[in-house]
Formats: sequence, structure tokens, C-alpha cells
Amino acid sequence: MSTLTAGFLRDLVAQQRAGDTYGQLDRLPDDLLLRPFVVTRDQAQAIPVNCDVEAGTAARIRSFHQAVAAGVEKETGHFMTTLLDLSHEGFGRVIVFAGRLLVISEVLRDAQRFGFDSLEALAARGDRLVAAAVAVAGRYPEVARDDD
Repeated sequence: MSTLTAGFLRDLVAQQRAGDTYGQLDRLPDDLLLRPFVVTRDQAQAIPVNCDVEAGTAARIRSFHQAVAAGVEKETGHFMTTLLDLSHEGFGRVIVFAGRLLVISEVLRDAQRFGFDSLEALAARGDRLVAAAVAVAGRYPEVARDDD
């Protein structure tokens, strides 16, 4: 199984394609869909932080965390919800929760520079977040349930 068809990256590609209501991304290969998530240190340094967050960058941040939520949902069976609060200046917060249980809470800074050094770094970060969230959901399953 290739890196692009395994684990977190598979979920991230699925999130990218799910957001494409007209099916335009269906003809693109997975590696092309993941390419915008790779931002080298030099590329990141060239992106000014004193400007608004581009819509594409905000969409990538949302897709990344929705892919994490999808991975957690598959592992736990609990319905996950992702909320992104991002200012135009690049500051904000992402939370992922199930029922009344917060499984991920991340502060965002300099969101204009969101990205990873490589696909391996992207996959590793996503896998770590999924594993951590699954562990939290496993400790408190009664709180993660979606029923009242």
C-alpha cells in the first residue's frame, strides 16, 4: 500500500474530494491534491504574516482537521464535529469534539503559513492527532456519546 492510499492521507484526499461539489477534482491524482499542504521552510518564510489568510489556506486548515475527525470517527464510532474559528489575521482555534467531549483543541497562529515540510510530516502529524483524540475518546466514552 502506498503512502498516499494509507491512513490519514487517504482521509485527507477524501475530504478534499468531498468538498468539490462539481467533481472537478475527481480527475486529479491524489499527490496533486496533497501538494498544497507541503510548504517548505523557505516557502513559509516568503509568506507574509501581516496579510489576510487566503481562502485556499483556510480551506486546507479545515480539510486537515476534518480528515483528523474522520479518522477518529472511524476508530471510535463516535460522530465528530469540527469547528474552525479563524480571523483574517491568521489567529484562531480549531476544536474537534464528539457529544460533549472535546478531543482536540489547537490554537492557530500565522495561519497564512499553514503547511508541512513533506507528505511524510503531514501524515505523521495527522496520525498523531488521530491517535491522541482516539485515546481521549476511549477514556471518556460516556461523554463522547451523541445522545442526551
